[in-house]
Amino acid sequence: MAKEIIHTDKAPAAIGAYSQAVKAGNTVYLSGQIPLDPVTMTVVEGGFAAETHQMFKNLKAVCEAAGGSLDQIVKLNAFLTDLSNFGTFNEIMGQYMSQPFPARAAIGVASLPKGVQVEADAIMVLGE
Repeated sequence: MAKEIIHTDKAPAAIGAYSQAVKAGNTVYLSGQIPLDPVTMTVVEGGFAAETHQMFKNLKAVCEAAGGSLDQIVKLNAFLTDLSNFGTFNEIMGQYMSQPFPARAAIGVASLPKGVQVEADAIMVLGE
């Protein structure tokens, strides 16, 4: 099966040896998105909530570049440097995704790239 590399200028450019997403068949594997402004490539200011909103905007842009939407995500992995922000994450996630929600893991981590507080990667399945 051939793989298709997904790229959009509406999300931050890869800052390492990876693609924003890879499509194989009707499944899209989305790389982790952090709260970088895609134009300036700097971390957004405003705390955890602002970072989470930007992270979901970036994830949405990659989904759309692959021909899908956030609601087609079947699995989401969330990485938080402080699990006390989990409630805020849930609230913001509900503003970007609707029920039925995807399967999800929320993982507390010591640190993330560029000192951000949140990152998420996902698997999306496109309609046939």
